[in-house]
Amino acid sequence: MSNSAVDITLLGRTYSIACPKGQENALRVVAQGVEQQLSSVKAKTNSLSREEIAIMAALNIGYELYEEKQKNQQYMQQMDERIGLLQSTLEHALVERSVQED
Repeated sequence: MSNSAVDITLLGRTYSIACPKGQENALRVVAQGVEQQLSSVKAKTNSLSREEIAIMAALNIGYELYEEKQKNQQYMQQMDERIGLLQSTLEHALVERSVQED
């Protein structure tokens, strides 16, 4: 699959990023979220360098990702428990039905 160049702007600087065709919009959306994080960190701490702002924003984004992974893991665990309960209920119902038919 070929790439296309997408221009994104972060903290006032424009970068041309290679992106697989069809993924341009996703890259723009992600870049917009990164820009929001960068701007938020910059607004809160005026004395940080661009590098420090980028590091703080990366940590914030990483923490958000961690939280989402934890939620997903908890959800998967709940679904596994529900599926197990459903399987057990179905098995019990089938056993009862076969006993009643005998």
